[in-house]
Amino acid sequence: MIKEISKLIANYASEIPEETIASLIEIPPNSTMGDYALPCFPLAKIYHKNPTNIAEDIKQYIDSANIPFIDKTEVFNGYLNIFVQRNYYIKIVLEQIMNETYISRSIGRNQTICIDYSSPNIAKNFHVGHLRTTVIGNSLYKIYEKLGYKVVRINHLGDWGTQFGKLILAYKNWSSREKVEKEGINELLRIYILFHKEAKDNPKLNEEARSWFLKMEQGDEEALNIWDWFKEISMIQFNHIYQLLGVEFDSFTGESFYMDKVSAVVKELTHKNLLEESQGAKIVNLDKYNMAPCLITKSDGSSIYPSRDLAAILYRKKTFHFTKCLYVTGLEQKLHFAQVFKVIDMMGYDWSNGLIHIPYGLVSISGEKLSTRSGNIVYAEELLKEAILRAEKAIETRNPNLQNKEKTAKMVGIGAIIFHDLFHQRIKNIDFSWDEVLSFEGSTGPYVQYTYARAKSILRKNPDYVSSLDIDFSPLNEDTSFQLVKKLNDYPKAVLYAADSYEPSIIARYVIGLAQEFNKFYHNCSIINSEYKIRLARLCLVFAAQKVMKEAMELLGIQCPEEM
Repeated sequence: MIKEISKLIANYASEIPEETIASLIEIPPNSTMGDYALPCFPLAKIYHKNPTNIAEDIKQYIDSANIPFIDKTEVFNGYLNIFVQRNYYIKIVLEQIMNETYISRSIGRNQTICIDYSSPNIAKNFHVGHLRTTVIGNSLYKIYEKLGYKVVRINHLGDWGTQFGKLILAYKNWSSREKVEKEGINELLRIYILFHKEAKDNPKLNEEARSWFLKMEQGDEEALNIWDWFKEISMIQFNHIYQLLGVEFDSFTGESFYMDKVSAVVKELTHKNLLEESQGAKIVNLDKYNMAPCLITKSDGSSIYPSRDLAAILYRKKTFHFTKCLYVTGLEQKLHFAQVFKVIDMMGYDWSNGLIHIPYGLVSISGEKLSTRSGNIVYAEELLKEAILRAEKAIETRNPNLQNKEKTAKMVGIGAIIFHDLFHQRIKNIDFSWDEVLSFEGSTGPYVQYTYARAKSILRKNPDYVSSLDIDFSPLNEDTSFQLVKKLNDYPKAVLYAADSYEPSIIARYVIGLAQEFNKFYHNCSIINSEYKIRLARLCLVFAAQKVMKEAMELLGIQCPEEM
């Protein structure tokens, strides 16, 4: 409806783009002040008139046009308050939802967006930090796909670097094939920690580790075979976690994939006179951009993160022809990506503004602390399994006769973890609390899932209901029903805003608001016991609400059980 209103006002205020008018339109805090409001203060500078007089002029224009979807307009303190014709509005909104035309897939116009997310390190356990990047990246993928973009999901595995020289040396000194095959990634983590402990007393171990990594870079068969074996072991655990989360990728090309492509980057940087030598290493000087230099090769000639990331960017542009390439990583990598993106810009690539770092904050654990194997690290698999277990106990208490309890518990437990993460703005640090995460009240995943299940229950109890638009919607004109319709109409705007700001929390907060409006409607408006005409209209609204609720949760990567 905002689009229709902004287009109407743009016909009068032709000097102002329709998109600008749409951005100005507000939702009044009280429905007595209208359904929409246009503040005319920004227009005063353009028309050199008092905002109230501008509002009066637009009011006269709209009133004389006899627009079918506008009931009346009022001017108050420089605002033009617009009241929509409820019957018309309700029909349009519900038609769009039923026909699935409320979000246009033409927005993406088949443009390609690459999203680099998750990216765990080989031979290390998947921890909660990787969980954040995974669920944020997965949600962004679903949002962009919904808008018609072609999305390439990239898992840029941390599978190269000096740490693998350390790991190979540790394996040879303190482990065996039998131990690794029996304990898997836990054994790799044990010997990696042991290496650092031993290296404090024996610094020569670091030199030996660098020697093993140099062997890897030079193609040594033994080193690469051990490294490849470690990689296979790690992927078993990673894939198990991805299956729990319902996350998939199009590419698992990690850092190692770009090793043979780094030399071309170095050659191009040299050709463009961008490389300098510094203490034997090769760098790109970024002093004039107030940044530390970007290290391209180390003094021994081996590659490093920035050079491999540069190679990855150029490969992805050539292979996927992306419009944007998004990097979902921790805030601590802000400088790294600023340096890498600036180097791409200095190389003369005018598409460098399509490279975007999407940072997120840290996770801390409060209240009950999960058992961990080292320090204060919390592993993702432990967290997810604990969530499922707690969800099972909650379901057993609330609804012991529920069918498919295990499947439902998985949806609720994992959905609760994902929702708790995505409800917060990604840049903010998250303080994790089980009582908050798994609550069936408040701003939580289980609250939305329970509301959805309630809506599905209503529809199951009314088998004569058909999701048809050939009904009288006038019973929905009363305030509670109409507020729910207005909330449904906000959904496309929330999806677009989430995409534009790379912020899944906008959809999480929207769906909480939708669930709250639905529950008000459920408690205030009798459905089953109302007369036939009223019941049909309200059932149609229930159908629309559960449809949008489910889709919004799916955009967050969360499934909703039909019963709870």
